This record gives sequence, C-alpha cells and structure tokens, in this order.
Amino acid sequence: MERVYLATGSNIGDKSAHLAKALELIEGYVGDIVQVSGVYRTAAWGIEDQPEFLNQAMAVDSNLEPETLLLAVMDIERQMGRERRIRWGERLIDIDILFYGDLVSQSQRLTIPHPFIQERNFVLQPLLEIAPDFCHPVLQKSIRELAAACPDPLKVERI
Repeated sequence: MERVYLATGSNIGDKSAHLAKALELIEGYVGDIVQVSGVYRTAAWGIEDQPEFLNQAMAVDSNLEPETLLLAVMDIERQMGRERRIRWGERLIDIDILFYGDLVSQSQRLTIPHPFIQERNFVLQPLLEIAPDFCHPVLQKSIRELAAACPDPLKVERI
C-alpha cells in the first residue's frame, strides 16, 4: 500500500459535479481516499483564454503500481468524457498523479513526482491544506516551503 497524492481539475460544465464524480471513481478504482482538500477556484494556467478551473487535491492509499495507477486515472477521465485535444486546454476532468510516496521515477508516459508541482499555485494550495509537511523527494522541500516560494502569479481561492 502506498500513499499517493492526486490533483483533480475541471473547467467545463458542472465543474463541482465533475470533481465529486472523480472522487467517487478514484475511491472505486484507485484506493482508499484518506484526505481531501477543499475546492479551489483559479484562472487557467498555460492557455489562459479559457474558463476558470476548480481544483482539488487528495491523498489516496493505493496498491496500484505507478503505471497501473496512470492507466486507472486515464480510464476514469475517459469514462467521464474527457477528450484530449490540446495540451493545457479546456477539460471536463483532469487527474494528475503528483506524488507516489517518495518514489522518483521517469518513464516515457509518467514522471513522478509531477514535474510542475512547484510552479503551480492551483496544485500547491490544495496540497498545502492536506499535506503541508510532505517533503518533495527531488527538491527536498516541504509543500509549505514550495507554496511560499511559488512564482505562479495566479490567484487561488478556496470556495
């Protein structure tokens, strides 16, 4: 069993309902959700000319191996109707694997920890709520330290 941190986001349709459905499916396919952040609203990152996002982070105890976990979250996205069109574009649901315990790994399809955590307030603020002292296994800084130093200018608001 491994403690995995995931982030979810949505900026199309009933965003709150999409986040809730993703939680339900993650519990069914990935493992036991042990902590869930509140929901946060933020402007789009990357491609800014699109609707604002709602984001959430969670800690999940999972027995899935990293690549199997990736397939599971991609299947959940597909079940919910996600269509991958353009990178950082609008999406009904997005599920990112942030951390897989202290694992540091890179394959053709998956990099753990997620390579952009330290650059994104919409990831750090929900993580700060549930795991402020978790130490990034590559950067050797806590989520609290990463959030304090984050260069992302986008405002993140808990709703």
